[in-house]
Amino acid sequence: MKDIFEYRDNLIESFSEFSRSFTRVSASDIKEVLDEEYGNGRFWPEPLIQVNPHYKKAHTITELVQLGLLHPLCDALFRIKGNTLTLFNHQEQAIRKAHSKQSYVLTTGTGSGKSLAFFIPIIDAIIKGKEQDSTPRTRAIIVYPMNALANSQLGE
Repeated sequence: MKDIFEYRDNLIESFSEFSRSFTRVSASDIKEVLDEEYGNGRFWPEPLIQVNPHYKKAHTITELVQLGLLHPLCDALFRIKGNTLTLFNHQEQAIRKAHSKQSYVLTTGTGSGKSLAFFIPIIDAIIKGKEQDSTPRTRAIIVYPMNALANSQLGE
């Protein structure tokens, strides 16, 4: 296999053969239309090509705890396979804004960690708030724009 596009073409060809293997169309006019639709690629989308930029790295969660920007429990909560998270610059900027009680709007690319940029400050505020007043109450409401995004966050 030479490249990802050849891989895609082979995958589509295999899927086309599979999807047509369990149904035989006898009527020539229907078979002709079906062959044309398969040939035109109606049953699969064009390739989607996206550039994933390299986001500038910033401090780790551990370092932000040491700097007093986050509660120490955040260091225990925000880990991957036992390792502290290294944040991107835009995530750290969001945490610093939240720590300073400033509002912020974060716009950045898909897969850049926008969710962490608001979850970390929310969790940090909840932990700190519970230390001051442990009365059970709603401390945050998170509204996601669509189920697919919310479901993807469950995996994180």
